[in-house]
Amino acid sequence: MARFFIVFVVLLVTLFSVEVMKPVQDHVILPFTAGIAWVSVNLIELFDAGVISSGKVIRDLESGFAVSIEPGCNGVEALIILFAAMFAFPASLKAKLIGFAIGFVAIQALNLVRIISLFYLGQWNMVWFEWFHLYLWQALIILDALVVWLIWLRRLPPPDRTPPNDGAGPTPEPQQA
Repeated sequence: MARFFIVFVVLLVTLFSVEVMKPVQDHVILPFTAGIAWVSVNLIELFDAGVISSGKVIRDLESGFAVSIEPGCNGVEALIILFAAMFAFPASLKAKLIGFAIGFVAIQALNLVRIISLFYLGQWNMVWFEWFHLYLWQALIILDALVVWLIWLRRLPPPDRTPPNDGAGPTPEPQQA
């Protein structure tokens, strides 16, 4: 348990420190966020024409209303938390990679729902927009990461509990009751 906690904290501090570096922001985070805006607009356009994205901004052409997807609203922080939790836990690399890939999709899918819902809430009522943005959706995205991690934990194979053979002789056969 102590090993998990130490590795988890080290990964969190390291990844959050790397995330805020200007080169990482400029070359990874901002393009990723612009991609999220582009995907959001393409999903919105399935039902509602007249919406464009420019970088990290989504704008309604008719009303002029726009939302900007800022750091903290792109799901990266939840992904960092999920990554740190999965990679701190003793499991195979394959299980970690598969779990993180599924978690990435789950977090970003929910984040797309979040962004699109906030885009429409902001056009309808700014008080509701602020409440959903600051309180409800922030918690739900982090909760999504936690739920993915907990499901991943339950799906892991049980650890091998056989005692190691120290080479002193054959491993004794288990006794039958």
